Amino acid sequence: MNREAMRRMRTPCPLALIGAEVGEGASDAGCKWGAQALRERGLAAHLHRAGRQAHWAGWVQAPGARDAAGRLRAVERFNAELAQRVLAEAQSGALPVVVGGDHSCAVGTWSAIAEHWRPQGDIGLVWVDAHLDAHTPASSPSGAPHGMPVAALLGHGTPGLTSLGGWAGKLQPDHLVILGARSFEAGELALLTSLGVRVMYMPEVAQRGFAACLAEAVAQVRRHTVAWGLSFDLDALDPADAPGTGTPVAAGIRLADAMGALRACAADPACAALEVVEYNPRHDSDGRTAQAAFDLLAAMTEPGPVADPPREAGRTCLA
Repeated sequence: MNREAMRRMRTPCPLALIGAEVGEGASDAGCKWGAQALRERGLAAHLHRAGRQAHWAGWVQAPGARDAAGRLRAVERFNAELAQRVLAEAQSGALPVVVGGDHSCAVGTWSAIAEHWRPQGDIGLVWVDAHLDAHTPASSPSGAPHGMPVAALLGHGTPGLTSLGGWAGKLQPDHLVILGARSFEAGELALLTSLGVRVMYMPEVAQRGFAACLAEAVAQVRRHTVAWGLSFDLDALDPADAPGTGTPVAAGIRLADAMGALRACAADPACAALEVVEYNPRHDSDGRTAQAAFDLLAAMTEPGPVADPPREAGRTCLA
């Protein structure tokens, strides 16, 4: 390896795996036990074998609830606690990796990352999902909070989700890109359209290729931000590769394409956190989806050379 290549290698941050035990945000609550199932299958050991220092840094569990109002309150309380856990790990110099759990946990994850970087500037986020997740309680047909995190992070919805940490608008619309969407309702589409959020729907991803779309998305969310992150809902994958989710949608991203494109995301010093969610062990009888989650996380966190970060970005654990 030449000197220039060695210079561009970064010492990887330790991975702080955080179990997000929440299913109250979803119609099918089985994903509440997704993180525990992945732990029991040996996720940390798998990442060690892939060359990363990884440990389970904590667990946050949502309180049980029965009716819609109770579920929303449970998700709000859960996200406030999750945000504190993620913020602590970010402040310690580790790379938070949130493992869920329904996608409502993203409110806590990215509120914490936005809070951590707030003194220096805005964060960006690439959101890979079969759904837009941009409902508010007023627009949602189901009232399920896991369909609301994008709207909440943009500052729209119930104050218990939008204003974690005492402030709203954790994401600016031009610092967010959604990839792979193919199932959504008019209300959430109208909100994102009005805000000008870039959405790469699945037909575009299929035509251009996931790698090209991801590269464009990362470039956009890195622009004019100090850090960025990736939130990956397993239902973005084609059900042939990942049947074990609560809301599978046909004609999705193929696992091999995702793994190839996502390699070494965490090696970028401007990458502030990762999130993989919606693993539902109830629907994964053959372990195929668990293996997909393992493979995706190993690819995302693979050490490797990356381009120099933007001048204003970076983490404390650079070589």
